[in-house]
Amino acid sequence: MKDFEILVIDGAYPSSVAMSRDILDAAVQVATKMGIAAPTWGLYSLAGGRVPLRDGISVETRALPPRRQASRSVCVIPGLGADPQAIAARMVLPEGRAVARRLVAQIARGGQVAASCSAVFVLQAAGLLDGRRATTTWWLAPALAERAPACTVDAARMVCVDGPVTTAGAAFAHADLMLHLLRERCGPALSETVARLLLLEHRQSQSPFVVPEVLVSGHALVARLTARLEKSLPLIPPISQLARELCVSEKTLGRHVRRATGKSTGGLVRSVKLRRARTLLENSRMTIEQIAAEVGYRDATALRRLMRKTAGASPRQFRAITTVDG
Repeated sequence: MKDFEILVIDGAYPSSVAMSRDILDAAVQVATKMGIAAPTWGLYSLAGGRVPLRDGISVETRALPPRRQASRSVCVIPGLGADPQAIAARMVLPEGRAVARRLVAQIARGGQVAASCSAVFVLQAAGLLDGRRATTTWWLAPALAERAPACTVDAARMVCVDGPVTTAGAAFAHADLMLHLLRERCGPALSETVARLLLLEHRQSQSPFVVPEVLVSGHALVARLTARLEKSLPLIPPISQLARELCVSEKTLGRHVRRATGKSTGGLVRSVKLRRARTLLENSRMTIEQIAAEVGYRDATALRRLMRKTAGASPRQFRAITTVDG
């Protein structure tokens, strides 16, 4: 039995599969040098053999071992290059149902399951998100909330843990997922050393990467609201007034916003403010206090609090990072 079983499904992102391999391979090498137990891992599929990934790439796998006894392994599903509808269609086919049964058995036997990006919809199809909190890539969060009404979708989180189920955001959040699992299974010393070796960082939130215009694409009412918010900064009207302008009740507006973005109306307002603040931090020489005023805060304290909560850094730290990166 391996510590990590990477379950490769047809059409997986090559980058997600490669990140799993590279991070775990580095962990083995680092653990050997540190004189501690090295994690065991393997690449698996239902039947074994060569599995096609996206863009003509393929990878050799072993057949996933049956779950007839207690397990402590983590079954990790790399992100898939497919939309939620395509995944749902695949999961009702014999192979998809077999994958679902194996994942359910994995948890029933005491193991864990983990997935990133659109692969989170595989866990949803297997019924493993009901009554749990989960995340996925932020622009797919509304679709996940619609398909899994019994799941609390927390699109702000980069990695979300609820019991034996761990989920992560978009394709490159798979690195965050693997570092988290490595830290939980093998300890922080090994995880931190691997992160430094591969020049990776532990990111807590997807919020700094959210583009409100993308979230509301295809939702006319919420798109109008978002445009109104952008145009009215820094003096955003009360939500009650915005609802009246759009000829709906606050409750109806909130329901549409939640369905389109996975956020509350107030959360969408904060997202718009955060994006404007980030743009000004990256492209102007305005002070933090001036930027705070430009996005509707009386002083910089509220902006600092918002950015620490969503980006894990103060505005000054964020500006320093973008300056160095640029």
